[in-house]
Amino acid sequence: MTNEVPELNSEIPQTARIWNYWLGGKDNFEVDRQVGEEILKVIPDMALFARSTRQFLRRAVHHLAADLGVRQFLDVGTGLPTADNTHQVAQRAAPTSRIVYVDNDPLVLAHARALLVGTDEGATDYLHADLRDPEAILEGAAKTLDLDEPVALLLMGILGHITDYDEARSLVRRLIGALPSGSFLVLYDATNVVDPASAEAIEIWNRSAEPPYVLRTPQQLEGFFEGMEILPPGVVSCPLWRPPATDIGEPVEIDEFGGVGRKP
Repeated sequence: MTNEVPELNSEIPQTARIWNYWLGGKDNFEVDRQVGEEILKVIPDMALFARSTRQFLRRAVHHLAADLGVRQFLDVGTGLPTADNTHQVAQRAAPTSRIVYVDNDPLVLAHARALLVGTDEGATDYLHADLRDPEAILEGAAKTLDLDEPVALLLMGILGHITDYDEARSLVRRLIGALPSGSFLVLYDATNVVDPASAEAIEIWNRSAEPPYVLRTPQQLEGFFEGMEILPPGVVSCPLWRPPATDIGEPVEIDEFGGVGRKP
């Protein structure tokens, strides 16, 4: 983990801190809370969105570690530490799991030590790096992960910040292309097919916060899995991806769609 902490700008709202606010965390500033509250006026259930995507991460990582034997995870755009981070879920199922976190937010870096407390049998590391530099990510990850063995690449809510679709697909291809057969891609991002208010919320976000974000269709999200086998049930609203058995009714669709794909 790098020891150099970049300058922290508390005057501009940032993605990780706004989501931290919606999740009930305390690692955020007044500017983050203001934007978060403005978006909540448009989508009152935004906190539910945040929890639902976190639950999708938990279910996907558990399935990979417990059922499919994955032991290496590369979590790019990890965000601020919260309950059940990737290493906690993976190492609970398989204590020897190795996890590398990647983010470019200075506040995430400042809290990264919380992401490094894993099992003695496994390993965790943190890279301060940007998705737009996949080669640097792979070089840094190789210090902890064996890139000749399958790796699960997690891109959770981050590809929408790469506003050019072709560029976003290229970045995914460069990362997945460097990983061996049997690796997995796990992602979710925001859509605009369930609630028209999602588009208004993104307008508020892009007026106030950094970095900008773009909504994509479920079909565009499927495009990130080109050449891969998408696991059932496909790219679906996050609450509908392998939901746990419950007696309180069917999960409710939200404008956050995700999926898991396997590299042949």
